[in-house]
Amino acid sequence: MAVLEGLTSQQIIELEEKHGAQNYHPLPVVLSRGEGVFVWDVEGKKYYDFLSAYSAVNQGHCHPKIIGALKNQAENLTLTSRAFYNDMLGRYEKFATEFFGFDKLLPMNTGAEAVETAMKLARKWGYEKKGIHSNQAKIIVCQNNFHGRTISIISASNDPLATENFGPFTPGIVSIRYDDLNALAEVLKDENVAAFLIEPIQGEAGVYVPDEDYIKEAYELCRAKNVLFIADEVQTGIARTGRLLAVDHSGIKPDILVLGKALSGGVLPVSAVLANNKVMDVIRPGNHGSTFGGNPLACAVAMAALEVVRDENLAENADKLGKLFRVEMEKLVEESELVRLVRGKGLLNAIVINDSEDSSTAWQICMALKENGLLAKPTHGNIIRFAPPLVMTEEELLECVSIIRKTILEFKG
Repeated sequence: MAVLEGLTSQQIIELEEKHGAQNYHPLPVVLSRGEGVFVWDVEGKKYYDFLSAYSAVNQGHCHPKIIGALKNQAENLTLTSRAFYNDMLGRYEKFATEFFGFDKLLPMNTGAEAVETAMKLARKWGYEKKGIHSNQAKIIVCQNNFHGRTISIISASNDPLATENFGPFTPGIVSIRYDDLNALAEVLKDENVAAFLIEPIQGEAGVYVPDEDYIKEAYELCRAKNVLFIADEVQTGIARTGRLLAVDHSGIKPDILVLGKALSGGVLPVSAVLANNKVMDVIRPGNHGSTFGGNPLACAVAMAALEVVRDENLAENADKLGKLFRVEMEKLVEESELVRLVRGKGLLNAIVINDSEDSSTAWQICMALKENGLLAKPTHGNIIRFAPPLVMTEEELLECVSIIRKTILEFKG
């Protein structure tokens, strides 16, 4: 820490530019502290966090219950690997499977690892349970998805920034249009399809919410063809959309559930794949693993994180405040030609700026929001995603609405 002592924001940014790989383009703000819905930069300026680390901090920054669990466990045991049992993993697996209603949990660390795990699980199930011939299994994905950045996952991407000069790509992945049941029905005619991997709401694509019946009908199409329905709820899960899971809006239970981000309360990497025995039982010793997956520290933190979601009624709060936020943003659509539309569920929302995707308008608006004490980030050029911690109060939300409204109405470009 001594090397950073007394440095300004600009000096810290310069350190990253000189010594770090340039794989991100952050907003120029250097944060050093967080509490609840607020973060502070190194100069002491206070901001509302309206990104929540891409929904990893649903429970708010440094929630005392989650930090308490972290500290308590860190003083006893942090890592054993899976070469031995530890006294936390079984407790966590029981807690989480009962919490989400599945038979089994496979613990991993990052969201991308969990998606990769789900893909491996689906292929193995396809060969051993569905009877697909060896090396012929296909996984269906949707265009404009974001499931992570590993080679197999970007093999499912149509984003040139994610794919350029990273080939050759993993075969057996077929991409169709999102929110298009006819396209799904057509690819499901192929008997080699093992699974359909989908985000219930496409977050990185700009909080794209499908038609009301799409998820339910897509699930029914998969069931009719004996194809696994995999819900990637890394971003949309854990109360973000006003339900515990985004698929709960559609009344369905996926065959495989992928969780991450807020499963840890934003404290350390924790992810999980959940499924019932008929799917999970194809995994046997040596098939898959992770040195850190299911470590005692992660288990303690994840249980505390889920308890906070339950005990503080965060799904209900997200539902209520999300409706209020969209009503207020719709007023802004009427008041300003800059904002074309608003969309979202719960506290996962976005406004579409009335400019082209290659413009800098949304970025400039986010810079202006930063100056006014609110942090948000553009996605896909002209879309600004708004996703505050779910512990936000109505009073705080309305103050943020005022900041957004003032920034948009005063924006000169």
